[in-house]
Amino acid sequence: MSVRTIYHVLAAAAGLLQAASGQPQVEFNRDIRPILAENCFACHGPDPGSREADMRLDTKSGFFTGVKDAPPVVVRGNPDESELYLRLITDDVDEIMPPPDSHKKLEPGQISLIKQWIIEGAPWQAHWSLRPPTKPELPETKLDTWPRNSIDHFILSKLEEQNLTPASDADPYTLARRLSLDLTGLPPDPALTADFINTPSEESYGKLIDTLLASTHYGEHRARYWLDAARYGDTHGLHFDNYREMHPYRDWVIRAFNQNIPYDDFTVWQLAGDLLPEPTLDQLIATGFQRCNITTNEGGTIAEENLANYAADRVQTFGWVYLGLTTNCAQCHDHKFDPFTTKDYYAMAAFFRNTTQGAMDGNSSDGRGPVIKVPFNQDREKRDLLDEQVAETQILIEARRTEAKPAFEKWALTADSDQLAEAQPQESLILHVPLNEGLGDKVKSSVNGEAQTFKSKGFLTWDPKGKIGPAPRIKRGRTFDLGDLADFKADQSFSYGAWVRSPQRLNGSVFARMDGAKKFQGWDLWQQGGQFGTHIVESWPENAIKVVTEKNVLKPTQWNHIFVTYDGSGKAEGIRLYYNGAEQAKKIETNTLKSNADISAETPLQIGQRSNGAYFEDGFLQDMRIYSRALSAGEIMALADSGPLRAILATSHQERSLEQNKVLFENFLHTRDKQFATLNDTLAKLKSQREALNGKAAITHVQKEKPGMAMAHILMRGQYDKKGEQVTANTPSALPPLPQDAPRNRLGLARWVVDPGNPLTARVTVNRLWQEIFGQGIVVTSEDFGIMGMPPTHPELLDWLAVEFQDSGWDLKKLIKLFVTSRTYRQAAVTTAEKLAKDEDNRFLSRGPRFRMDAEMVRDYALAASGLLSSSTGGPGVRPYQPSDIWNVVGLPGGNTRNYKQDTGEKLYRRTIYSFWKRMAHPPNMEAFNAPSREVCTVRRERTNTPLQALVTMNDPQFVEAARTLAQGALQRAEGADSVALEYVATRALCRPLKPQEIAILTASLADHLTYYKANLSDANALLKVGESKADPTLDPRQLAAWTMLCNQILNLDEVLTK
Repeated sequence: MSVRTIYHVLAAAAGLLQAASGQPQVEFNRDIRPILAENCFACHGPDPGSREADMRLDTKSGFFTGVKDAPPVVVRGNPDESELYLRLITDDVDEIMPPPDSHKKLEPGQISLIKQWIIEGAPWQAHWSLRPPTKPELPETKLDTWPRNSIDHFILSKLEEQNLTPASDADPYTLARRLSLDLTGLPPDPALTADFINTPSEESYGKLIDTLLASTHYGEHRARYWLDAARYGDTHGLHFDNYREMHPYRDWVIRAFNQNIPYDDFTVWQLAGDLLPEPTLDQLIATGFQRCNITTNEGGTIAEENLANYAADRVQTFGWVYLGLTTNCAQCHDHKFDPFTTKDYYAMAAFFRNTTQGAMDGNSSDGRGPVIKVPFNQDREKRDLLDEQVAETQILIEARRTEAKPAFEKWALTADSDQLAEAQPQESLILHVPLNEGLGDKVKSSVNGEAQTFKSKGFLTWDPKGKIGPAPRIKRGRTFDLGDLADFKADQSFSYGAWVRSPQRLNGSVFARMDGAKKFQGWDLWQQGGQFGTHIVESWPENAIKVVTEKNVLKPTQWNHIFVTYDGSGKAEGIRLYYNGAEQAKKIETNTLKSNADISAETPLQIGQRSNGAYFEDGFLQDMRIYSRALSAGEIMALADSGPLRAILATSHQERSLEQNKVLFENFLHTRDKQFATLNDTLAKLKSQREALNGKAAITHVQKEKPGMAMAHILMRGQYDKKGEQVTANTPSALPPLPQDAPRNRLGLARWVVDPGNPLTARVTVNRLWQEIFGQGIVVTSEDFGIMGMPPTHPELLDWLAVEFQDSGWDLKKLIKLFVTSRTYRQAAVTTAEKLAKDEDNRFLSRGPRFRMDAEMVRDYALAASGLLSSSTGGPGVRPYQPSDIWNVVGLPGGNTRNYKQDTGEKLYRRTIYSFWKRMAHPPNMEAFNAPSREVCTVRRERTNTPLQALVTMNDPQFVEAARTLAQGALQRAEGADSVALEYVATRALCRPLKPQEIAILTASLADHLTYYKANLSDANALLKVGESKADPTLDPRQLAAWTMLCNQILNLDEVLTK
């Protein structure tokens, strides 16, 4: 018999006792619906595909409205005329329900309960979780001196119903340890808990709670639970299971909990942060919640099927995390038990399908986007300061525009085209080739201020429609060799560009000093279809930079001014691209140039090609310029504007249009107003520094909405290629509707899910937090608040907490403080024979919570107790000890997570939340303790006890090293006194003093270990070599080995491994 069935039988018995007392207290939700769901809904429930005789027992009309000419299934007050009851008691095998072939049978007590319910008038209730929670009055109790806060009234009332009494309060040592583990996931620092332990009081207890809630470890611990729900991992999960760079999302979750961001904001940001007005970086990072799903790049998969799978994962995750409903059960057919239809399912899927994520992840860390760059934590302050400085400088620039207006107007009265040449930059101009002769194969140029003539390699043709006179057509065999010019170093700044007109599909070098025979060493000005950019190379591609414009800016058949500046930083972020005088967003395609790179090429500078190949075929160029410094934006604007400005200045100032004056004013500011130019240069430098931080930044996956209405097709039987009716994005029909004015996108969904009218979100959330603290939820099936889920043990308490949580402004820390200040929480974890009989699983909380810690806590506890735990936070996932070759077994050739390379140093000892999480083979010592793979959402872990777990904590290098480090710390402080060493170990591992009988046991065990290692020095030395950290050479290895084994025993005690 299942636990659910046992519970329903007990509930039926309780209902009968109430009925026998003459009180009409049979409740449909508590007593009747569970019986029907277990035995009848498969044939008479929500799913029309499996419904028999068109009869429904899950709706009010199904009970009390007859079908066609048949009478109602239930006649209120009269069981003998009610078909439901009569079918349960008949002896006719053709009539009895449930039918014999269903292998289901109601217990006599259940049948009697249904009869009593009908006699009482068959009062109907909608399913408890679909009714909005209301805040009930606190129940009265007999033991009115016991409750300390509102929670205790509800718990004590239920205990008194069961004729149970609460346990006594836990001692201060136990309570301090429990509190530290629940709030930070780590054993307590003795210095932190000393005040409460020495002088236990409400005041000292409250101070300890506040201190732990303020710890950064609080966010790490809370985030661990959330990352299970978010199915966070460091790999894609399918096919190659390659690396996915996503750790900024994990780090944001930790920060969010530490900052105590209200849970409604925490939710909206993750579901729709990108759709908020002017979203912040954190709001964009938060949308990674939706991008944590597993993805693939397998060639044999079908794009449409992959996209359907990704949406299905998000609907399932959304359902479990926020609604507490098994929405996934309606993917192929209407839900068998809950009022959730297939149409509801695909209307929900429409919200999550209207995004730009592709079907294939490319086996790349960015998953082919969308992604954003996120500065590392240590650079965030710099970034914020730079952002402030950029904003301040932009304000000064706008102010200068106003101040400079009179000077411009005075200048414009007499300005003429001859003044344009004065404004064009001459400083550090090492080469200028106008290319406007119009005849022959020789062109004039200026080289470092000296006139020089160059001859083309072949016969030139000239197009009279040039930018500054006739322009030469460049073709293979009709290019220019300019000799040993522009041989730059990687740490040298330089700028270069020209006017170009070229075919749209051209991929070639406009001009270059690049040696194709030496892996393209050198640099070039590059056209890539409609984009332009540059290569700066020592050896392609392993030691090189390639940057192009993000968009296709080049217009074929038109003249385009293109210019590149490079600041000598050796980074792609130091390159800026300008089109027609305006800086362009750039796309970094390669950024691997090393700090000592040599980009000097022996090949000459050439127009129209590299040393060989990459021809600028059928392209035209003029006004080619190369500078040995990085030009400012204003200087480049002066070069680009020369043509239009000549026409404007040829017009008298009285006849110039507003648009012409605007162009002229911009040129004046950049080329003639020194104050404006200085501010503009300052702004460019600040932006360059900001971009340099991006170059050191991580990337993280985010969500991005597609334009247009969010729509999806119903997929018949869940098959991607069997498209049915098209539906618009919408919320489930059994829940409150989306407001009329709400956007039909993820933002509308996000606001709906945290609206006070939503009956589920607050209940589901407080229940999951209760589960984290007490070991199981008020609703044990925290992922299923539907009909087949377990009913709440304390429904009034659940509703009271849900309303309290919303009224507090969705304050998570306040809610958790409410939990841990209750007397319910502070009970000792001791039991009696009566309690084991009546409350074996402690669902009524007749004693304090005690259960085996989760996997991460077990490891972190050992590291913290030993003193090995690193305080470092954030950043890419680390790789601590694990058995060899596990990744290789599940990996594919060419995958970048096939070979596990163990980290060294402090990375071996970081909190487990920062461990690299490969989904196909997550850390085996975590798996042994039921940590999920995170391939799918997990809101409730299993908790098993197996021999494999003991093998981990006794033999895993992490735990053996922790035991040795704990022992070493004890001996270093003991100065030969075993009692001092034992006290240190007990304080660190047990968080309490030892009892006399325990000291005797440990002393005897130590003596046994010491006897062995005195006779086996080689075994002692072998034990001390486990782990990367070195044993203290000043300690006797035999004594240290003996204490190591003793500490290993203590760290394996049930008291240490349970909370």
